[in-house]
Amino acid sequence: MAIRKSEDDILDAARACVESFGVRRTTLTDVARRAGVSRPTVYRYWPDISSLVGDLMTRELKAVFAASVAEATETEARPRIVHGCTGTVRAVWHHSMFRRFLDSEAELLATYVFQRLGSSQHAALDLLHAQLAEGQRDGSVRPGEPAELARIVLLTAQSIGVSRRLVDDTLSEEALLDSLARLLDGYLRPDTAPSPDTAPSPDATASPDATASPDVTAQEETPAPEGDAA
Repeated sequence: MAIRKSEDDILDAARACVESFGVRRTTLTDVARRAGVSRPTVYRYWPDISSLVGDLMTRELKAVFAASVAEATETEARPRIVHGCTGTVRAVWHHSMFRRFLDSEAELLATYVFQRLGSSQHAALDLLHAQLAEGQRDGSVRPGEPAELARIVLLTAQSIGVSRRLVDDTLSEEALLDSLARLLDGYLRPDTAPSPDTAPSPDATASPDATASPDVTAQEETPAPEGDAA
């Protein structure tokens, strides 16, 4: 328990340093001083600032995931997934540390956007996989391999999450989140029968004989006039 508390204290101190100075200007010495521990204590858990910040990001994202999942209380899985994803994106936008990353140090996120998935993303995929499988059982999520569906859901939410500044002049925050919800809901919704507006009309499927005008009658064959015998 004491070890866990010590780690959390150091991570709390690291977050405070990152929010105050940015990652590039934060050192393990700064973190140790703010946490009230020695530098060797910090080095016992993390060899460098990059590994410390990586674990900090994982902790904060997992906390965001947990809060968003707790807020999504819909009965069916699909709306819960959509609610959880939009809630996570909104929370990241308003999280003081992640907001600093997005505004001033976006390169810190580049590895996890373009090259590989981090541990927090894998945790999100595990959660999505379970929710999608549940949705397929309750009929609210379309058929498909849950691992594949989870990857697309994650990448869609992540893309919207890191692109907020690109639509500031066009969409409000709520409008962008609504668009994300529509994208995810449409992607996961099972195929349904055509709506009345798109169903073919009875006239379009009727046979030619059935649609012929009742005023049109077959003409009787008229015998050819008798010609002169040869």
